[in-house]
Amino acid sequence: MFYSSEPSAFPGLQAAYPRHAAYFQAFAAEGGLIGIGTFDDPAVNGSMGIFSSRERAEQFIAGDPFVLEGLAVPSEIREWNAVTFGPPDAA
Repeated sequence: MFYSSEPSAFPGLQAAYPRHAAYFQAFAAEGGLIGIGTFDDPAVNGSMGIFSSRERAEQFIAGDPFVLEGLAVPSEIREWNAVTFGPPDAA
């Protein structure tokens, strides 16, 4: 899931971040949030969340303070066929 925001929203994003962080931490504890974060220049490149399913991404978006307060816009949800690796063999 990708988010974008206007550069002018940065002060609002900073102010709302504690609510957003509490929300994503609680959401992650319920399961389905694999990772979340900004790209190198979030005002220009936005941010991304990785979820276990499209449904969990949609649920996240529906309650995220950044979205509810009009500070970030979910630009798209993409399906991702990830290749995962287990821990290296202990030899």
